[in-house]
Amino acid sequence: MPSASSESDPSRPAGTATTPALVGGSVGRTLVNMAVPMLAGTFAMNAYSLTDTWFVSRMGTRPLAAMSFTFPVVMMVTCVASGLGNGLTMLVSHALGRRDHDAARRLTTHGLLLMTAVTLVLSVAGCLSIGPVFRALGVDAETLPLVRDYMLVWFGGALTMSLPQVGNGILISLGDSRAASRLMILGTLLNTLLDPIMIFGYLGCPAMGMRGAALATVISQAVSAVWLLTLLGRKHHLLRAPTGAMHGCLSSWRRVVAMGGPSILSMMLMPISSSVLTRLLGGFGHEAVAAAGAAGRIEMFAFVIPMALGISLTPFMSQNFGAQRLDRIREALRVATRFALLYGGLVAVLFIALAPWIAGLFTHDPKVAGIFTDYIRIIAFGYGALEVQRYSSFTLNGLHRPLAATAVTAVRVLVVLIPLSYLGSYLGGVRGLFAARLVTDLACGTMACLWAWRAVRQAESRVRGG
Repeated sequence: MPSASSESDPSRPAGTATTPALVGGSVGRTLVNMAVPMLAGTFAMNAYSLTDTWFVSRMGTRPLAAMSFTFPVVMMVTCVASGLGNGLTMLVSHALGRRDHDAARRLTTHGLLLMTAVTLVLSVAGCLSIGPVFRALGVDAETLPLVRDYMLVWFGGALTMSLPQVGNGILISLGDSRAASRLMILGTLLNTLLDPIMIFGYLGCPAMGMRGAALATVISQAVSAVWLLTLLGRKHHLLRAPTGAMHGCLSSWRRVVAMGGPSILSMMLMPISSSVLTRLLGGFGHEAVAAAGAAGRIEMFAFVIPMALGISLTPFMSQNFGAQRLDRIREALRVATRFALLYGGLVAVLFIALAPWIAGLFTHDPKVAGIFTDYIRIIAFGYGALEVQRYSSFTLNGLHRPLAATAVTAVRVLVVLIPLSYLGSYLGGVRGLFAARLVTDLACGTMACLWAWRAVRQAESRVRGG
């Protein structure tokens, strides 16, 4: 795969491409070349949450439940960063596909400034609303202090999380997925090292419990953020000098928000649904919340391989859309769908067989272990369809159809998942709640796949007619 930074003309700055990085070569080979370096990175990215969860679980069931309660709010802020990052990635990838490096540099600089401003506002608002928000989620008086300890530190360092969320997609668009992967790996290694030191108090560090788990994550992500800015500025020349950084900023912000806004809405529907489901689970006791929270993190961790491909799809689709290579988009969607179904089926078989053993890694509470096992053995049957839905949404975003991608998520959450979850919990308790998720994955995966293929055919018709 040609590198975006390899250039035959020495007069061009590093990072300027005569041939866009994701347009040439075999589709399958390009996707593999993008995804394989990201495997370690996506493994590491999910290990952040998994590592925190495992170390916190050593403190007991209540701290584990507190960590699970933080997940919807953390996800909410992460979704804003990821949504803006998706919008920025789509615009930068499209500019690179058109071979307009100046536009890519302007958009990158302005996008990072926008993310900084948005994150600071969200952090202040989050710190001021911890009590009301988490009481609304069902956190009891004994668990709330643990939640507050974690979230105050996490909000204080949220900017260190948001910058890598925005910048990694740009590195992938440049054909530098290895660097994006190394960023994730570095952060995870640091987090894994710092977690036990700061949570339990080793090497002269005071034991900080939940605060330590959050602080370890903030420090690790800060190191990744500094490295990211160095790569974008010095290696790829995608950051403007400070003297000209603000010129045209408002115009760029409007474009990023117009493209990323629907992605933010789409992603925020997921923590909203997670909040509703957490509230429903809370009605069955904090053991149910702890079990589902741990199982959800295992679920995310198991899908690092398809996630590596998914992270690559939006920049691939958008860059080829900019180059009007719809044939490559069609082939990429076909490859991704087949892979999702095959991988999802394999993971389902393994999880169903190993569920009790996996549960034992996280808890010795038999009630928590039983609910954990039920979660895995019911929901695993829909893993393949869930990945198909994700890949279809990435394709719609890459075709600059973010409203369609948002509509897919809105139907999933508002029309199918939440109503079925209330019905399932009423009729079947915790197992009924899990069954509702399974039905949602199967139905919405099919719907999203059909929608994506329709969008590809429409784009092909416009290209032929234009």
